[in-house]
Formats: sequence, C-alpha cells, structure tokens
Amino acid sequence: MHFTSPTKGKMTTNEMWDDILGFVNEHPKDSFRLIIGTDSQPGKLTCFVTAVIIHREGKGAKFYYRRTFNKTPMALRHRIFEEATRSLEMAGLLIQFIADMNTELTVEIHVDIGEKGRTRELIQQVVNMINMSGFLAKVKPYSYGATKVADRFTK
Repeated sequence: MHFTSPTKGKMTTNEMWDDILGFVNEHPKDSFRLIIGTDSQPGKLTCFVTAVIIHREGKGAKFYYRRTFNKTPMALRHRIFEEATRSLEMAGLLIQFIADMNTELTVEIHVDIGEKGRTRELIQQVVNMINMSGFLAKVKPYSYGATKVADRFTK
C-alpha cells in the first residue's frame, strides 16, 4: 500500500508511520490526533482518496493520502458507506502501529456527510457504524479530514 506525502512524495505504509512517529517524537509535550477521512468523486471511474492526518493540536499538521479507483458506478448511499468503510479499514491498519507507541493518540474518522444536503439521512447509520468500531466519528462541518484534505485530491 502506498501513500503520497505532499512534502516527501510516495511512501509505503511503514515509511508513513515512521514519519508520523518522528513528528510526534519531535514534540513530546504536545497533544496529537490521528485523523482519517475518505472522500470520493464519481465519474467513468469512481476516485476514492483516503487521507491520514497527524494533527498537532493548535500547532499544525502533516498529512498523507492514498488514491484508488473503482470501475463500478455507485449510488450516493453506497459511495458514502464505501468511504466510511475505507476509513475504518485504514484506522484498523494504523491501530496496530499505535499500539507500539509510548504516547496516547486520539483517532478520529471524518466522514463527508452533514445535516444539509442529500446525506443527512445517513448520519445516524454511518456514525453508529464508526462508533461501534471503537472510533470517534466527525461529520460536517467538523470533518475536514474528508471534506477538505481528501476532497482536494479526488479531482
């Protein structure tokens, strides 16, 4: 699995995690949140982008993203659940790395749904799915991991 860092280019999952650890270890007194968000863009191929963000609270962040494509057209509801599932899968992968850390790290899943628009009826189901998986879910307007970072790379 490969990711792209805007500053360092292509990296493997292990290289990304080493970079995240380095960032956290440089600032041992600061608080960090690990944010995972996925967004998609339909077209001939549906583009999915999963962003992994390490947020140094009040002092900036670093991010990485992974872009994949799906040939099968999807309805909006299916796409939203696919985005949430991809974020959960990424969180499940990264939680293995977090277990080896000496610091506590809050993990959030950001989803591109909100009270306004066609996705409002999906909020309860998607948030419950994420919360029941043991992660904190954030929706619009607080879900910038999906709505700002991942969305930027779907186009």
